[in-house]
Amino acid sequence: MLNRYARAFFTAIFTPTARFFLKVGISPDAVTLVGTLGVIAGALCFFPRGSFFVGTLVITAFVFSDLIDGTMARMSKRKDKFGAFWDSTLDRLGDAAIFGGLAYWFARGGDQPVLFVVCLACMGLGAVVSYARARAEGLGVDANVGYVERSERLVGSLVATGLDGLGVPYVQAITLWAIAIGSFITLVQRVMLVRRELLKGEAVA
Repeated sequence: MLNRYARAFFTAIFTPTARFFLKVGISPDAVTLVGTLGVIAGALCFFPRGSFFVGTLVITAFVFSDLIDGTMARMSKRKDKFGAFWDSTLDRLGDAAIFGGLAYWFARGGDQPVLFVVCLACMGLGAVVSYARARAEGLGVDANVGYVERSERLVGSLVATGLDGLGVPYVQAITLWAIAIGSFITLVQRVMLVRRELLKGEAVA
């Protein structure tokens, strides 16, 4: 949902950067890799120590590479399928690092076992939600539905974690619970949609 409304705005902002990278010979795949490595480093270096605000700033700076590489691909009229595969695969690694770093803190330094489990649920359900869409597309079904997609998971977790780092209470826990529950609902929505569309196709056949 957030992805549909915010992407056009941020794409316009980062178009000059994308144009410069292309001019100096940097490929979209390289931008994707550097961005993901930055997200992973920020999440695993800062979150396990409870440095939520600094970690969020570092991660956010690298997250924008996801918009830059897509803009670069469109500007260069690149249509190869590997770029999409590469981007999607590295997105899963970045997401796992974010929720994994938070889970480590809650299990050790934060001593909050319930939120540790919630973070694992966010990580696992997020991966399955993305897989469900990809698998559905392989079966010829567009399963781009649901309340909590990657944008909501990413923005929600980072904003809430950053606010927690500034001392705002409860917002992080509430947001993580909302992401976990919303991801589960989104998974159910996608499963039901795929089931309905496939049964409809079998009936027609």
